Amino acid sequence: MPPDQLHWSYHLFSTIFLLADLTIRIGLSVRVIMRRRPYPITLAWLVVILLVPFAGGFFYLLFGENRLSDKRTARILLSVPLYQHWLQTLHGRSPVQWQHLNPECSHLHQQAVALAGIPALDGNALELIDSPEVILKAIIDDIEQARSTCHLQFYIWEEGGMVDEVMAALGRANSRGVGCRLLLDAIGSRDFLRSKTAKTMRAAGIKIQESLPASIYSTLFARIDIRNHRKLVIIDGRIAYTGSQNMVDPSVFKQDAGVGKWIDLMVRIRGPVVEALAGTFVNDWFLDADIRHFRPKSVREDIDTVRRIADIHPSPPVGKIAVQLVPSGPGMAQDSIHSLLLATIYAARRELTLTTPYFIPDEPLLIALKAAAQRGVAVRIIVPAKNDSRLVEYASRARFEELVSAGVTILQFTGGLLHAKTITVDGDIALVGSVNLDMRSFWLNFEATLFIYDPAFTSTLRHLQHRYVNQSVPLDSRVLAERTRLERFRENLALLIGPLL
Repeated sequence: MPPDQLHWSYHLFSTIFLLADLTIRIGLSVRVIMRRRPYPITLAWLVVILLVPFAGGFFYLLFGENRLSDKRTARILLSVPLYQHWLQTLHGRSPVQWQHLNPECSHLHQQAVALAGIPALDGNALELIDSPEVILKAIIDDIEQARSTCHLQFYIWEEGGMVDEVMAALGRANSRGVGCRLLLDAIGSRDFLRSKTAKTMRAAGIKIQESLPASIYSTLFARIDIRNHRKLVIIDGRIAYTGSQNMVDPSVFKQDAGVGKWIDLMVRIRGPVVEALAGTFVNDWFLDADIRHFRPKSVREDIDTVRRIADIHPSPPVGKIAVQLVPSGPGMAQDSIHSLLLATIYAARRELTLTTPYFIPDEPLLIALKAAAQRGVAVRIIVPAKNDSRLVEYASRARFEELVSAGVTILQFTGGLLHAKTITVDGDIALVGSVNLDMRSFWLNFEATLFIYDPAFTSTLRHLQHRYVNQSVPLDSRVLAERTRLERFRENLALLIGPLL
């Protein structure tokens, strides 16, 4: 090729390349701005798009928007009338006597109903279990006693240790005619879903459903890092478990991660609120499973059919605890769990204690925590001393100095990776569930949180939190002040992309 022709082609290619890059940056930047999402998320994506040619736009298209697959969206639209009708049946079933509780309980409940639609139900009995061995043993015992259904939903399901005993119990339950269904996240439980054990269980008649299927092909139609992070067990529609523990045995799980044993808890539940947990499981199952046999008729007929197949039924009062389930996730009430966590923090008047493995607060949450400490609330945040995510660890530390300066006590748990997600307020309100204090749990993951309005249970949870405190080291403000510039740079860099973690 002659030199002048080569020169002309080179300039043409360069011009096209630059125009394409400019068009992508401007177009996607406008799209990000017009989405009107929280400021930190908008800013973080603008930084990625504007500073990283082409790749920034590519990553935004993959992970920048909460895109659900067309199939799931269609099923959500189909399920809405059924779900809303079922929610209405819960109202008035087991009303709470709010005059006997802290006034903040009623206000928080009212906001949760407005956002999630599920009322608090009185008359429940709760058992807080903080030992993984006891948790798994209790689940096994309840499966052994099951007579109709065993429904289990987890983000991570990994073979080994006592989990093998859980699977054996499910096999025995299936053999005696109990309907066993496992709903497992496609990424979190990827290895198990493709294992010989899962194949054998399916062949025996146990239904194992992949939640939010993920593949290279599916990235073209849905955001693959939207995950189902819930941990639910429902036995016969009368006993339920939820909390932070995945279906793993910590004695064999991630032993090479260098963070110690994972520390979790679950709540075993009996009473009226079990129906809300059972309904949430079935709604999730409906969105992922093969439902060709299901043909929508009338709402009432469909509700009756689902109740019969899925073992959803009212449970009589067995205790005195008021509990409200708040499920959250894409396609549900926008910002519901984020708004409720803010309301919970602002409700504190004397004491606020939080435990979380992943702590990357956005600006509103940061302001709420500092404001609580500044008005005299004893605010304590307990996080692991060692985290399994280096980026999360750096992003968390970037916020510690200003929190400590405002009067917040940061404690680093040294007894392992503290994975329990709990909040207690003034000895009257307790939150337990799967939600981390990060943007992923607020806006990307499907989560489940129990709002428990009961001083006695809250006292039990506070005692457990105090045990965590006794195994923790307070973060010294002098240590924070002595961080090197390189450490601060790493933390601030991680914080910049914190809203995307």
